Amino acid sequence: MRQERVLAENVWYEVRTAVNIEEPLFQLPETKVLLHRVLREIRKRYPFEMRGLRLEGALLIFYIKPDNGFMLPLIMQLLKQTFSLRFNIIAGRRGHVWGERYESEILDGEPPEDAEEADWEAIDKSANTPIAGAAAYTLMWDSLRSPGMTITTRFSAHNAAKSTSPPG
Repeated sequence: MRQERVLAENVWYEVRTAVNIEEPLFQLPETKVLLHRVLREIRKRYPFEMRGLRLEGALLIFYIKPDNGFMLPLIMQLLKQTFSLRFNIIAGRRGHVWGERYESEILDGEPPEDAEEADWEAIDKSANTPIAGAAAYTLMWDSLRSPGMTITTRFSAHNAAKSTSPPG
């Protein structure tokens, strides 16, 4: 049985998560750019501080302090879902990208001294780097419709509203 995730206000978390596929995904420059784009978008939605961002082959490790500590699950869900969706589109594949649940641990105090604060200027610069053949992936998870898409509903006589009052 899974342990219940411990959440708190105004604390730093150490977060670890790994990709499901057995390739060192984060050694690819395109994958780093993609991750930086997703992080930048999530940070606009759910403000947080980040330190010690490390991409080690198939492992993602970082320290995070959300403005609202109880938003950590939402941040991680959005990170993993958005990254997976976009990566699958770029790679032309289907299926899971991430392994099991992410691990999070509340730190006693601040992150280690060698954990540098995330350089958001460098992340923004990286996030603006084009990824060849990936125009479609710029969609957000919750807005999958293209700008020109319209949804129409057609009604037929068969689907017309029927009277619910008794006859006569």
